[in-house]
Amino acid sequence: MRASQKAKTTNPSPAKLPGSSGGKYQVLVVDDHPIVRHGLSKLLNQDPKLNVCAEAEDYDSALKAFEKTRPDIAVIDISLKGRDGIDLIKTIRSEDKEVRILVLSMHDETLYAERALRAGASGYMRKQKANRFLMEAIHKVLGGEIYVSENMGARMLQQFVGGEPVVSGTPVSRLTDREMEVFQLLGQGKASTQIAAELGLSVKTVEAHRAHIRRKLHVETGNELIIYAIRWFESEGAGGKSK
Repeated sequence: MRASQKAKTTNPSPAKLPGSSGGKYQVLVVDDHPIVRHGLSKLLNQDPKLNVCAEAEDYDSALKAFEKTRPDIAVIDISLKGRDGIDLIKTIRSEDKEVRILVLSMHDETLYAERALRAGASGYMRKQKANRFLMEAIHKVLGGEIYVSENMGARMLQQFVGGEPVVSGTPVSRLTDREMEVFQLLGQGKASTQIAAELGLSVKTVEAHRAHIRRKLHVETGNELIIYAIRWFESEGAGGKSK
């Protein structure tokens, strides 16, 4: 089966018709790397049915851009400065039930695809596949379909039919979305006070999350957790691990 024939599960309805800007679908691009962001925008603008109406590098700027432009679809990375892409997806979906969201990330889909879909995304694609399948994924999502890889689609179908959980088999997969945010920021070398400021939480709440993370990862001390997080971030969290 070709990669274009992705999971056929559909959303209740396709995206609204293109707006008045030349009859094109309006696209918001969110990525914290300027080169990637501009490259994506250039690629998307080559499609006669798409127009990149705004770019953003983090949660706050993305939310402002979304509220100003009200795009038909947002292409969002998971790893952003401060609050991550999962949090952004939840916020956008709470404001607009019609907007389509496609996650484009370096992260392993077995760890993040289901999280993204639960948060409200309509598709998940790894950046390594973007050159070949990004345009197709966007149009499928705009058409009301769910877009994931063949492997992930099979895992999701297995879960639906057999009631088996879709998990990556790693301890990190047991973390909640908020715990993943804290864990990622720990991997970036952030202290609890910095994490609290970036996520809008109290230091006490961050410390509670750290305790939960330690238990789930079977880590004894805070220092061991930091080392674990840094190693994970360098290999998987920053997209350094090719799969």
